[in-house]
Amino acid sequence: MRIRYLGHSAVELADGTTNILIDPFITGNPVCPVKAEDLNPNYILVTHFHGDHVGDTVALAKRTGATVITTYDGGLDLEAQGVKTVGMALGGKRRFDFGLVRVTLAFHGHGEKGGHAAGFVVHLGNKRVYHAGDTALFSDMKLLNGVIEAPGIDVALLPIGDNFTMGPEDAAIATQWIQPKVVVPIHWGTFPMLLQDPSDFVQRVRTVGETRPVVLRPGESLEV
Repeated sequence: MRIRYLGHSAVELADGTTNILIDPFITGNPVCPVKAEDLNPNYILVTHFHGDHVGDTVALAKRTGATVITTYDGGLDLEAQGVKTVGMALGGKRRFDFGLVRVTLAFHGHGEKGGHAAGFVVHLGNKRVYHAGDTALFSDMKLLNGVIEAPGIDVALLPIGDNFTMGPEDAAIATQWIQPKVVVPIHWGTFPMLLQDPSDFVQRVRTVGETRPVVLRPGESLEV
């Protein structure tokens, strides 16, 4: 499976059959190296409905016919715009033709219309990828370490930007709790308020466990 980082929290997962976009903030994203019309997802996952996460969801879904997986409240708004959606809620999981999606907690605002922010665990290509969305550190992250996701998480995508989410220090603690095989920092460097030195996060991760930290610049990919 290939994980391609598109900047901010936008991530593309692909296994040769299925293409999944998470939080497709493409247009207006100053660090994104691609255009929305270059992307052809089968599924789009939206963690919450702030503009820098829902992004190009409606336009992409209408052009490609992609199904949008998101929280129930946000899904109602997308359906009203003519988008095919699957609404889920915190703690729920559901099987799709590519694998399974679990909706996890995220402690953050949802957007103007209310509801809950979320994260996702995506089962694709026999791998488990955790996209935390925008969130603070919270202790239930420990459950991803083989309790509700046995045998554990292969790749964790964790925000490190601080101010609106965890910073590098808390994200390193989250990594220690989750114990993924690989951790990739997201939600950093997009805007001046989110400027971070990812090498600081890398150093912190290396001191707290055996997880391999991988810093992806926008446009770079990781094969897992």
